Amino acid sequence: MSQRNIRLTIQYDGSGYSGWQKQPGRKTIEAEIKQAIENLTCLENVEVNGASRTDAGVSALGQVANVRLDTPIPTERFAKAISQYLPPEIVVIEAADVPDDFDAIKGAKNKLYRYSIYTGRTRPVMQISHCWHRPGKLDIAPMQEAAKKFIGEKDFKSFATACDKRSSSVRTIFRCDVTQNGEWIYIEVEANGFLYNMVRNIVGTLVEIGRGHWQPDKIDEIIEAKSRNAAGPIAPAPGLCLMWIKY
Repeated sequence: MSQRNIRLTIQYDGSGYSGWQKQPGRKTIEAEIKQAIENLTCLENVEVNGASRTDAGVSALGQVANVRLDTPIPTERFAKAISQYLPPEIVVIEAADVPDDFDAIKGAKNKLYRYSIYTGRTRPVMQISHCWHRPGKLDIAPMQEAAKKFIGEKDFKSFATACDKRSSSVRTIFRCDVTQNGEWIYIEVEANGFLYNMVRNIVGTLVEIGRGHWQPDKIDEIIEAKSRNAAGPIAPAPGLCLMWIKY
């Protein structure tokens, strides 16, 4: 039997996990999926290649990974079969055979993240694991104006955590939208890739503009500075969700 390359689409509530990437002694999404596949297939040392290394507390509705397996289990049954070995807060919603050269990380073209902020006075207990509860009004208009300044190919070094050692901090943001529905504010960022903590740092900066601390033009100055110290504070992890990845 020959080895197959299988693409998995995964959803998870990351609120109780130390992020995607497996780490010794920590509860992670990748480790749970790896263990579930090994339990299902009776294989050892399965490598799960995840497209986005989401942080501790971050959730996903459209994470993508690929695994190379030698198993007789039909692919159309694979998603349901893996999910039976996973905890309730993780599910594989789709499995598909892909060409041998498919790589979930290298092949990703666009990713969309959504960040949710609740501005109401009372803590939203049913959604508290999936939002930033920040009581108080935020002015949406200047946030929308500022968000447009992120669009395009730019050096986003000011919005990467200081320990991000990637060779290039240039990324292309295709859209950055700020919308409001009652006491909820949503910030969606679509790009060809992201630096470590980039979306959360963008959100924290937009909130500084929404509360009147900075004007929208401040974004140009922050991008030009190429320094993490120039941007706003990082937004809390629970508000962030990976919505989808396109190939």
